[in-house]
Amino acid sequence: MLEDITGQDIKNEFKKNKTLRMVSIGVGAVVLIILGYFLYKQFIWKPANEKSMDSYYAGLNYAAKDSTNQAISELSRVVKKYDGKVGGELAQFVLARQHMEKGEFKKALEELQDVNVDDQFVAVYSIGLQGDCYSEMGNYKMAIELYEEAAHTNENEKTSPEYLFKAGLCAEEMKNPEKAHALYNEIKDNYRDFANYKTIDKYIARVANQRKK
Repeated sequence: MLEDITGQDIKNEFKKNKTLRMVSIGVGAVVLIILGYFLYKQFIWKPANEKSMDSYYAGLNYAAKDSTNQAISELSRVVKKYDGKVGGELAQFVLARQHMEKGEFKKALEELQDVNVDDQFVAVYSIGLQGDCYSEMGNYKMAIELYEEAAHTNENEKTSPEYLFKAGLCAEEMKNPEKAHALYNEIKDNYRDFANYKTIDKYIARVANQRKK
C-alpha cells in the first residue's frame, strides 16, 4: 500500500535503482532549465527588450535627415548591442536600408537576411528589399524569387501586387516574357486596387507580343 511507503524507503530505492536515479536527475535538470529560461525572460530579456525599443530612434532620425553615414554608425551600434531584441532587429532593418542608399547592396543583404521580426509589415519588406538588392546587382533570377515570396507573404492589396509587378519587370529583363505574362496576369486577376492596375493591360500586351516573336 502507498501509505506504508516511508520517506526512507524512497531514499533507499533511489540509492539502489540506477535508472530511477538517472530519470530523477534528468527531470530535475529539465525543471532547472525551464525555470532558468522563465527567470531570464522575465528579469533580463524583457527589460532589455523594452529598453531596445527606444534605442534606434537616434539612427532613424539621422536616416530621416539623409545623414546616411551617421545613421549607419549609430544603427550598427544598436544592432550589436540589442541583437535579437525587437529594437535591435528594427535597427538592423533600417541599417540595411541605409546601406542601400549608399549602393552597398551586399552589405544590405547581409543585414536583411538576419532580420527576424514578428511584425508582418517589416517581414514582408525585408524580403522585398532583398529582391531590390539582387535586382540592383543584376541577379534577376534571385530577385524574382524574393519578390514572389514577398508578394505571397501576408497577401494584401498593396505589397502583393507591387512585388509581383517588380518580379514581372525582372522577368522582362531576363527576356522571359512567359514568366512576365503570368505575373502581370496574376495582378490583373487578383488585385484590382493596385495603383498601376489601369495600365497593367499595357504590360500584358507588351509581353504577349514578345512571346509571339
